[in-house]
Amino acid sequence: MSAGLVTAASIVFCVLMVALIVFQAALIAGAPLGHLAWGGQDRVLPIQKRLGSAVSIGLYLVFGVVVLQRAGLADVIPWPGFVGVAIWVLAGYFALGIVLNGMSRSRPERWTMAPLCAVLAGLTVIVALG
Repeated sequence: MSAGLVTAASIVFCVLMVALIVFQAALIAGAPLGHLAWGGQDRVLPIQKRLGSAVSIGLYLVFGVVVLQRAGLADVIPWPGFVGVAIWVLAGYFALGIVLNGMSRSRPERWTMAPLCAVLAGLTVIVALG
C-alpha cells in the first residue's frame, strides 16, 4: 500500500468524522434529523439519545486520532501496540455498522448510514494495511 494512498484514506476518513461530528452536534441541538440515526424512531432525539450523540462525538475524535496516528500523520497515543490493534477494531466496528444500519427500520438511515459505514470500513482497512 503506497504512503500516498494511506495518507489520502486517512484524510478522507477524518473529513467524514468531522461531518459526523457536525451531524451529531445538530442532533444534540434538536435538529429534526433523528430519522437518520439511533434507529430512526425519533425525528427530534430525546435526552437519552442526545447523550448518546455526545458520547459519539468523543468516540469520533478518538477514531480520528487512531487513524491519523496509524497513517503516520499524528503522534498522540504513546502506545504503538494499542494503535495497531485499535485500527483493526475500528475496521470491525464499521463493518458491524454496515450490518446494523442495514437492518434499521428507518429507510433513510439504511440508505445513508450503511453505505457510510462501508466507506469508513474500507478507508480504515486501507490505513490498517498501510
